[in-house]
Amino acid sequence: MAQFPAPIWQIPGQRHNVLVKICGLTLVDNALDCVKAGADIIGLVFFEKSPRHVSTTTAREIARALPQGVPACGVFVNETFDTIMQTVSACGLEIVQLHGAETPELADRLSAQNLVVTKAFFAARPPKLCETEKYKSADFCLAEYGKGILPGGNAETWDYDQALEMAKKVRLMLAGGLNPENVADAVARTRPHAVDVSSGVEKAKGIKDISKVKAFIRAAKSVYLKP
Repeated sequence: MAQFPAPIWQIPGQRHNVLVKICGLTLVDNALDCVKAGADIIGLVFFEKSPRHVSTTTAREIARALPQGVPACGVFVNETFDTIMQTVSACGLEIVQLHGAETPELADRLSAQNLVVTKAFFAARPPKLCETEKYKSADFCLAEYGKGILPGGNAETWDYDQALEMAKKVRLMLAGGLNPENVADAVARTRPHAVDVSSGVEKAKGIKDISKVKAFIRAAKSVYLKP
């Protein structure tokens, strides 16, 4: 597994609450406000069909503005190794999230570049939640619903208990339909290493409502995860 930047990347036995990734940022100030609210990771979407897609230029501005210890995560869907690495280099990304039908070999190649690799698995389509063993180099395994027009959660809640087996085997990142009202229960039930939210804390696509971000982070981190 990749070497994580301290202090946020702690193994489950050394932490007491969940990490929070706020994804789909499109503005520098909005991203920084999320960090001030307590976000641990900022997600930048490079999938052109997404309403939260950012250009390389904008992504670089956001990533460079983040304080040390809060990494930028690039979200990619079925891109090539070369394309991903060009974006990583241009923007200074520390994490890559593979949110499509990427192969284990691609995850291996990216991990070998000392990147933190997150691979998405889906309840409603391949790769399924039970296929994590194929991606041994993935630092995080993201559990997602995967039903809808776009590769992401499409703001649809699902039965988070379906990710319970994943949580026993891998560093689980829970996603899909999370919001300030349901995240605490989802964390208590599945005990993930991290949670990922986008539309659940927005006031417009790509623009986060900071009051919702604060409420989400407060709720997510209110659940004590016993060592």
